[in-house]
Amino acid sequence: MLTGLEERVLQYITRYISQNGHAPTLSEIGEGLDIKSKGTIHRYVSSLIDKGHLHRSGRGWRGLRLAGEQQRRLLILPFMGRIAAGRPIEAIPEQLEINFTDMLMGDDRYVLEVKGDSMIDAGILNGDLVIVKKADSADNGDIVVALIDNGEATLKKLRKHGDRVELIPANRSMAPMIYPADRVHIQGILVGQVRAY
Repeated sequence: MLTGLEERVLQYITRYISQNGHAPTLSEIGEGLDIKSKGTIHRYVSSLIDKGHLHRSGRGWRGLRLAGEQQRRLLILPFMGRIAAGRPIEAIPEQLEINFTDMLMGDDRYVLEVKGDSMIDAGILNGDLVIVKKADSADNGDIVVALIDNGEATLKKLRKHGDRVELIPANRSMAPMIYPADRVHIQGILVGQVRAY
């Protein structure tokens, strides 16, 4: 259980980290919450560390890190509804959240940067980041990271044909690649994609 002021301090630190990429100093917390006493801030931050809501690494306060549920909340954004990319639709706001932590994070996930245009018809462009779930097998139709001859990795749609594997680009100008199954090792399955504008 957190006291009211502990909760305010934790919320301020969480918001600050999400906006700045690092923790605030005790002085910045005091300014943000209009608390004059640095000793009071120190006491509440220390209590949050003792209660397992924060971790401190290094000597300075910028080394504070969120723990547990607070860390997970950093990757939750409000879902405000749907927007038309074709004919306009009525804008009706919805009050939901999308938990990107559950969707995209985990010990079995990793990120790759896409190089090339073999997947453009699937909306995966050169320079995009793709989030991959580690896996050593996949179903037909999955977009996979496939390692060919233990040397070259590629992102393609998978199609299995008995003792052969077809790696299909999503680009009409490129032909599928077909290999004996023992030459292709699945490294993971595409679960998400990020593109910054």
